Amino acid sequence: MGDLPVRQARAGGRGARRALRAAPDLAMLPASDLAMLPALKRGLPDCAPMSPEEVERLDAASMAILEEVGVVFRDPIALADWKRAGADVRGERVHLDRGLVRALIATIPSGWTYRARNPERSLPFGGRHSIFVPMTGAPFLRDLEDVRRWPTLADLNMFHKLAHMSPALHSTAHHIVEPMDRKVSHRHLHITYSSMKYSDKTFMGMTTSGRNAEDVLQMCEILFGRDAMEETPVTTGNCNGNSPLVWDETMLSAMRAFCRRNQPVLCSPFVLGGANTPASVAPAVAQLNAEALSALAYTQVIRRGCPAIYGHYLSTVSMKSGAPMAGTPEISLMNFMIGQMARFYDVPWRTSNLLGGAKTFDAQAGYESAMTMNAVLHAGANYIWHSAGWNEAGMHCSVAKFVVDAEMCAMGYRMAEGIRWDDFEAGLAAVRDVGPGGHYLGHPHTLENFERAFFLPKLFDNSSIEQWQAEGAVEITERALAHARKLLADYEEPKLDPGIDEALRDYIARREAEIPAEDALNTEY
Repeated sequence: MGDLPVRQARAGGRGARRALRAAPDLAMLPASDLAMLPALKRGLPDCAPMSPEEVERLDAASMAILEEVGVVFRDPIALADWKRAGADVRGERVHLDRGLVRALIATIPSGWTYRARNPERSLPFGGRHSIFVPMTGAPFLRDLEDVRRWPTLADLNMFHKLAHMSPALHSTAHHIVEPMDRKVSHRHLHITYSSMKYSDKTFMGMTTSGRNAEDVLQMCEILFGRDAMEETPVTTGNCNGNSPLVWDETMLSAMRAFCRRNQPVLCSPFVLGGANTPASVAPAVAQLNAEALSALAYTQVIRRGCPAIYGHYLSTVSMKSGAPMAGTPEISLMNFMIGQMARFYDVPWRTSNLLGGAKTFDAQAGYESAMTMNAVLHAGANYIWHSAGWNEAGMHCSVAKFVVDAEMCAMGYRMAEGIRWDDFEAGLAAVRDVGPGGHYLGHPHTLENFERAFFLPKLFDNSSIEQWQAEGAVEITERALAHARKLLADYEEPKLDPGIDEALRDYIARREAEIPAEDALNTEY
């Protein structure tokens, strides 16, 4: 299906090829050996800075934290669950024997297939397979005019459309931006519907409370069916810990909702290195690892064998201001270490990508994001979250940065695929044909391979300065916003089945009538 338009364009000559390059390409980037299943299959070796002995040392330190210091579970249901599982529960603090932890995390699947609404966009996940997921949670956006303001539901719809139109983004996430024109207690319903309506890729599910998570999963059942959800994951939740060493009732109740329905959660300590961890890389990772293991183990107390993902949000804190920083060398080192630990336990893992602390889409944002992406890809992460739009430490999602980040993901995708050898002999034959002093620009091998040989960015300008000036001296933010407008103009909605769409709308209407319209989380209704 992906090759046919290329053949047609070649038959039409240079003008048709130019039109093809200008047309949007919606096909998610496929792994070469997986037929039509899209996902990144990493071909580069994973960066492993720790020796086997150092991995064992860090594991032992984390297990000692779980046994001797313990983890607070501020949730009576979780405490009762842990008592039944044989843990040492003292008030709200749970002391976990390393043998119990190892036995529990051993039952987590090492990988699975994410089912998307469009079967051609279902995703192999885990092991060597990785997926790029946009940022979420921004209370502000920089819009199509590059104005920083509060977002609306229409803005969220727009970002879901852009994610749908971006080949290297495998998911639409969920609340890329907060829809401030909807009451907090009702937002999860509209966020979930937007994810389902405007794209047929996989998506994330809101975990802002246990009841909200149950609503999300009911909507997933309407879309996919209960049996399909039992067979394989259709969505992903995120549960953040309160570092150091605390899990609260809100997150744990959402975790239970997802695990009981066989849907994975990211078990994510929220790490601000130096503020809520020791101010040193190795002991910070030892604490983070203990926190993640305690949540991963609890998923298996809830439902043995359910999928779960080793997660974290990772930043370091400026010792000058206390503000979180992005793109620092220590974050890269910690990602490398966490990747090694997740592989040691044979569980898939999540990290954050393309993070920026800059206030605008400037050079700082680019440098920080590039530093982060390179580390994440070499660390071997599976669930690569916050892969488009993140700036100002997550306070805003930038439309311009979103579409450039999506192209950066495509570049990272190509790098992480590794070296291609399929045309090696044909390329060597071209050397013999051209010989000394010639050039390859008109050679059949070049004409056959130029579109795939070297990545051709659409948003980065590589023309001469004279040509750039003649074309208006347009800088990247303006180019990116023009590209975003074109994508939105070309967007075609992947229509929901009318009966499913009606059922989803009816469910939202019923739940809005049942849940008080408050600017507070829905924990009771």
